[in-house]
Amino acid sequence: MTDYRRNFIPGGSYFFTVALAERSGRLLTDNIDLLRRAVSGVKREHPFDLIAMVVLPEHLHCVWALPTGDAGPLATLSPTRWKKIKAAFSRGLP
Repeated sequence: MTDYRRNFIPGGSYFFTVALAERSGRLLTDNIDLLRRAVSGVKREHPFDLIAMVVLPEHLHCVWALPTGDAGPLATLSPTRWKKIKAAFSRGLP
């Protein structure tokens, strides 16, 4: 079994991959403006630096840097942000 290591460093940078449940569609690329608005809205409420993002039709990769003031573990900080991004994106779909 793989032994994962995670450093919980305030202001650290982290890589994420997020995939849609339905992997055969083009939901993300067809609704890229909605995705941008969802990410921007969450960034205003829960700041982070979006260093890089690659959006593919059914999944995305990104690198975030959390603010120095975010001293909690990544296990509590990033899921809140992702949950809000996913909710905003989902609610905006036709």
